[in-house]
Amino acid sequence: MRGLAEFVMKGRKQAIMAVLLLGFIPMINLLNPVVVGLVMLRKGWKEAAIVLAWAILPIAAWAVAGDIVPMIMLLGISGLSLLLRESESWEFTLLAATLIGVSVEVYLKLQPALLDLILEQMELYVAASSLQNVQIADYRETLTSFIGAVYMFLAIVSLMAARWMQAALFNPGGFQEEFHGLRIEQNVALLILGLMVLANLGILIPQTWVLYLIIPLMFSGVALIHSVIKMKNLSSMWLVVFYALIMLPMIVNMVVLLALLDSWYNFRARLKAS
Repeated sequence: MRGLAEFVMKGRKQAIMAVLLLGFIPMINLLNPVVVGLVMLRKGWKEAAIVLAWAILPIAAWAVAGDIVPMIMLLGISGLSLLLRESESWEFTLLAATLIGVSVEVYLKLQPALLDLILEQMELYVAASSLQNVQIADYRETLTSFIGAVYMFLAIVSLMAARWMQAALFNPGGFQEEFHGLRIEQNVALLILGLMVLANLGILIPQTWVLYLIIPLMFSGVALIHSVIKMKNLSSMWLVVFYALIMLPMIVNMVVLLALLDSWYNFRARLKAS
C-alpha cells in the first residue's frame, strides 16, 4: 500500500495511470476510490476532480455491464475524503458514510433480479446445511440493509486506508494519533440513539437501518480499545485477541455500548488524568 501511495503521489500522470489500471480488475477496483481519496486528502478537490474523471472511465464500464455499486463506492468515498479534509472530523464523516450504505440498498431494491439471485444462493446454502427451517425470503429487507451496511463499512475502511497512506508519506504516526482520538460526542450519540429508537418503532426510517447507525459507534469503540491498549503499554496480543472475537455479535454489542458510554465519560481523558 505504501508503494502504491508513493507512486500515486509522484504526479498526476501516475495517479491517472493507477486508477485506470486498478479500475478494470474485479475486486482490485476497490482500490480505485482509495487512490482518489488519497489525492483528495493531500492535494484538494481541484486535483482530485481530474483524477476522479479518469477513475470514472473504467468504473463506468462496470456500470454499463450492470454493476453500479463500484460507481457508488467511488463517488461516495471521494465525497467522504473531501468532507474529512474540509471538516477534519471523523465523527461527521462516519455519519455521512451512511449515505453510501443507503444508496447501495436503494440500488438493490431497484434491481430485484439481482437480489433474487443472492437469495437463491443463500437458499441453496441453507438447504445444504442443518438450517432447514430458516426461510431466507423472510429476511429480504434485513439482507438488503446488511449488504448496504457491508459496503458502508468497506467505504470507511477504504477512507482510512487513504488517510493512513497520506500519513505514512507525509506525517508518520499521524493516522494512529488521529484514529486513537476518534470519539462520538454526546450530542451526536443522542442523535444516533434517537434514530435507533425511531427505527425500532418503525417511525420515519426502516427498522433495519439500525445496522447503519451502529457502524460509527463500532469504529469509535474500536478506536477506544486501540487507544487504551496504547496508553497502558499493553501487549499487541490484546488486539489480536480482540479482532479474533469481534466477529461475535456479543462482542460487537459490547464495543457499541462501550462507545456510547465513552461519549459521556470520555475514558481516554480520565486515563490521562489518572
